[in-house]
Amino acid sequence: MTTRTRKTTTPTRKLFEPLELNIELETIVLLQQFEQDQQKNGKAEETIRSRMQALKQVARLCNLNDSEAVKTWLADKDKCKWNNKTKTKFCDTYTAFLNYRGAKWQPPRYTITEKLPFIPTEQEIDLLISGTGKVTSTVLQTLKETGMRIGELTQLKWINIDNERKTVNITPEKGSNPRILPISDKLLAMINKLPKNRPTIFQPHKNMLRDYFCTQRKKIAERLQNPRLQSITFHTFRHWKGTMEYHKTKDIMHVKAVLGHKSIASTLIYINLESALFLQTNDDFTCKVAHNPQEELELIEAGFTHVNNRGELAFYKKRK
Repeated sequence: MTTRTRKTTTPTRKLFEPLELNIELETIVLLQQFEQDQQKNGKAEETIRSRMQALKQVARLCNLNDSEAVKTWLADKDKCKWNNKTKTKFCDTYTAFLNYRGAKWQPPRYTITEKLPFIPTEQEIDLLISGTGKVTSTVLQTLKETGMRIGELTQLKWINIDNERKTVNITPEKGSNPRILPISDKLLAMINKLPKNRPTIFQPHKNMLRDYFCTQRKKIAERLQNPRLQSITFHTFRHWKGTMEYHKTKDIMHVKAVLGHKSIASTLIYINLESALFLQTNDDFTCKVAHNPQEELELIEAGFTHVNNRGELAFYKKRK
């Protein structure tokens, strides 16, 4: 009786992806095993995707098994065009990769220069919304009104839209808080015009949505001769929403709730952004003076905010 031996091979899926060209087969297999380990340890899909992309990019240029070679490549300004923030992020990725292999290294340290994010005008945002296709414009209007992350948007299902209450129920990502936010009649109508041929409202692959958007954004920017439009990304809408909400309310805890931040530290940036953007703006306020408690009560009920007291007089203001 002849016993058949079953030939086992290590899976090498997507062997010829662009980022895997010129990478040794042994390294590709090792990266796939690391990817599976990341999945088992509950890493977010987006985190795994960005980590694998970075590792494959570096693997094409130097030996991932040689940490000193990786350090040398990172230090070479002619070969490595990454900024310090990207290098720091890659070092975290490479450290995780080495830990999986049971190896260690002494990662280089980089000084990161923090910059305030770009905040476009509402007119520029609306130009993109009105100039893109039906699906992309709905994506952008949703981001504008809610400030949700693009990953949260791709998870949106039809059951998350409450047509009667005009709200959207957001399932969080990246450790954020869940939240229910109001949406306009305009956005509700745009969403309900989309085809209901899948559980999710939008394309579940954020990179495809991003590709569509970038293509349309470039055409609009060139047609209107406004290069600033090219700086608007999906995440720009989140920064815009946080800044505008703080400008309208001056309530940082409200902004924290809208954006779903776990920590107030993540929200404080919008105080600086609002101050920088509206420093030269002469906001129009209606100012009132209360001469007694009854007048104070009436102003509070009318939505006025207390500013200060001078003697027996109480000063209130409300945006026009």
